[in-house]
This record gives sequence, C-alpha cells and structure tokens, in this order.
Amino acid sequence: MKFKYRVRQLFFALFCLLTTIAVEASDHAKKLVVYKAPSGALLNNDYTVSVRQVNDKKWKAVPTHLIKVDEVREAEHKVENSSMAYFDFAGEVEVSVTFNKESIDKARVRPLSYGIESTVEGNTLTFRLDRPRNLSIEVNGDIFHNLLLFANPLVENIPDRKDPNVIFFDAGIHEFPGKVFKVPSNKTVYIAGDAILRGQLLIDNVENVSVIGRGMVEHTVKMGVHISNAKNILVEGIFTTQCATGGSDNVIIRNVKSVSYYGWGDGMNVFASSNVLFDGVFCRNSDDCTTVYATRKGFEGGCKNIRMENSTLWADVAHPIFIGIHGNAEKPDIIEDVFYKNIDILDHKEAQLDYQGCLAINAGDNNLIRNVHFENIRIEDFRQGQLVNLRIFFNEKYCKAPGMGIENIIFKDVSYNGSGEELSMISGYDSERKIKNVVFQNLRINGELISDDMPDKPKWYKTGDMARIFVGEHVEGVTFIR
Repeated sequence: MKFKYRVRQLFFALFCLLTTIAVEASDHAKKLVVYKAPSGALLNNDYTVSVRQVNDKKWKAVPTHLIKVDEVREAEHKVENSSMAYFDFAGEVEVSVTFNKESIDKARVRPLSYGIESTVEGNTLTFRLDRPRNLSIEVNGDIFHNLLLFANPLVENIPDRKDPNVIFFDAGIHEFPGKVFKVPSNKTVYIAGDAILRGQLLIDNVENVSVIGRGMVEHTVKMGVHISNAKNILVEGIFTTQCATGGSDNVIIRNVKSVSYYGWGDGMNVFASSNVLFDGVFCRNSDDCTTVYATRKGFEGGCKNIRMENSTLWADVAHPIFIGIHGNAEKPDIIEDVFYKNIDILDHKEAQLDYQGCLAINAGDNNLIRNVHFENIRIEDFRQGQLVNLRIFFNEKYCKAPGMGIENIIFKDVSYNGSGEELSMISGYDSERKIKNVVFQNLRINGELISDDMPDKPKWYKTGDMARIFVGEHVEGVTFIR
C-alpha cells in the first residue's frame, strides 16, 4: 500500500510539474510588449494604433513615429510624411489601426502574399497576426502617407547592462559628439525599444560586434549603420535609415528595417565583402534597396557569398535589387555566389531606362558576375520599370570600362502580377563580353507560366516575346523551363 501511495505521489508531482511547464509556456507564447515613445520623439498622428492578445479585452496603445519617404513627381523629388509603429509579440494578436483623417473606403495590408485579411468599420481596420511580420498598411490607395507596422518577435536574452562588454542604450533620446558613435571590438550594443539614437553607429575596423534590440536610429540620420573593414558582425532587430557593409567578412543583418527619403538613399549596400547574410529585412528607400558592388568608396575587391532571404523590398526610386555596376577596371573584380530567396517586392519606380529593373544585374568596370540565384520572388504591381534587366554595358557616368561578363543566372519561381512593367532586357556588349547561361524556371506573369514549350506561343516567337523580355545581341543560352 505504501508503495502504491508513493507511486501516486510521484505521478501527481509529475503532473503538477508538467502542468506548470505548460502554463509557463502558454504564458510565454502570449506575451506582448509595447514601447513608449521617449520625450522629444518625432511622432505622426495620422494613425492611432492599438494591439492586444487575442481573447484579451485590454488594448495597448502603440506610438506612431514620423518617418519620411520620397515620391518622384515630374522628375522632382518630393518628401512626404509617413508613419511607423512597432511592437513585439509571440502567439496571436489583434491589431487595430484608426485612420484619423477620414473614413476608410478601401484598405490593404501588404505584402499581399501573406494573405492578411482585415475588417473595416468607419475609419478603423482590424486584423490578426499569428507570427512576426513587417507590413505596410495602406488606406484609400495612398502609399506615401501609409503606416509601416513592424510586428517583431520577442527579444530574447537582453544583455546585462552591468556587463563591461555591453553598451546599453536605455529609454530616451541619445545624441553623440559629431553625430557618430564608434563601436569598439568585442562589444554588444543593446538599443532598447524605447530608445532613439540621433547619430550614426560606426562599426569600423573592429571584430566580434553585435548591435541588437528594438530601438531606432532616427530618420534624420543618413547612413544610420555603417560597417566597414570589420569581421564577425551582427545587427538585429533595429530600425534605421541605411545600413552599408564594405570591406567586411561574416556579417549578419537580421530583421533590420531601413527607410530613407533623401537623395541617393540606398538601403543595404554591400561593397567588396564576403559572407554577408540579410535575413528578414525590410527596405523602403529613395534609391536602390539592396546592392552588391565590387571596388567602390575606398573598399577594394570582389564579393562572394552574399545572401538575402525572407525579406521585403520597396524602391521608391531605382532598383529593389541591383548587382554589379561598380568595380576596378584596371584590376577586374569578380562578384559571385549571390543568392536571393523568399523575397516580396512591393514597388519599383524609375523613369530612367538605364536604371530600371526589379532584378537587375549590370556589369561594368570589367566586372565578371557569375552564379546568381533568384528563387521564390514575388513581385507586386509596380509603378514604372522592368521585371528583369541583365546588361553588360559601359555607363560612362559611373564606369571606366564595360563589364567582362554575366554567367550562370537562375530565376526560379519568380512571379509578377500587375501592369506597370516596361520591356525587360537581356543584352551583352560584344563578342568577347557576353551573357551566358540564363535559366528561367517556373516564371509566371499574371498567372501565366512562361516556358519554351508553352502551348500558346507561336513557333516563330522567341519565348522572351511572351514575357516581354528582349533577348538581344551577344547572349547565349537563355532558356525558359517548367
């Protein structure tokens, strides 16, 4: 009897332990963190944002910060005030967005591939999220006074502010002498979600540096994060303007949001670097969203093993993705092993034919560009530009020579739905400077599969004609397959 009683006690204790663990796990899975805006923050009252856990009656207010974006109208750049808000969560939440200017006739939550459905009542829309997302909330067709909403995962392992290897930016606005904060080697920089930096983070000639948190580099700061000649760098979770990497190795940029509005406001550049990963980033920029260049701006050499995945790009000017124009004409560079996967492109607007292309590879300065892979790329209807632009050219404004070649390019599971595209192009330079081996696999334009054996293609047509892709001179081995 005593043995049976002890067994019952053990089972009861085990049941209690498992129940406690389950409750704790459940509580953790429902966490929601909202940050207050510090005194002096630049805010915008176009929207009122609230969030709550599903089945919770209490809403939490989310501050809406002022950000600026660039609209080109009649070849002139116009700065417009937009809004940005963010919070952290796990589990499932309900989001409420009230448009304070007028009633909502129509609204959309993008990227469209997420399939997020919203309910509209008067001037308020609501929707649910069951995972972290970087979103654009657009009311009544207005993309320049929209709300960027960054629903982040919870911050794990907040560093100890007393640790001598931690630089801790707590709640408030932080300004630096000379508008620059230089990060030393072997440091972790933590930017709290209610902290705003009014100066650049410079990660120069250092190694083993992490910049993490949920805070922001204010939109008034150009080149918010600059990584140069550095090694073993992580930047994760923050909001900034530009984030450039030059002359560096082993860099990870994860869940970083880049919004710029000023002239030549690229998002996430790479110059002469290797082993750079962008994961889950969001870019809305007044120039190219993400670039891979060789020798440029004092950084020398080619690029290798550059990867972007699970990300969202929005180019108010120029290219969402741009590879290759810059290099060293006297000592040619190689850009190779570049990979883009699971990308949503929300917009592309460029009137200049030389700088069009959602997916653009332009070889200049005797660069050789090879082994570039695009996979699972979803391109939404954009305002003006091209789907694809592959060229070896001599752009005398930026280059001292034409490019050497473009080889082994794969476009797999690329889709476009819209009507804003102009004629795409694939064009080499001469018999010595060619484009070789370009494969389109499962290319879909407005739902139609484009392939060499598609049934509706006249026999005398090139397959590129069906996709409105001009395949020009000095090009070898372009195929469209299922």
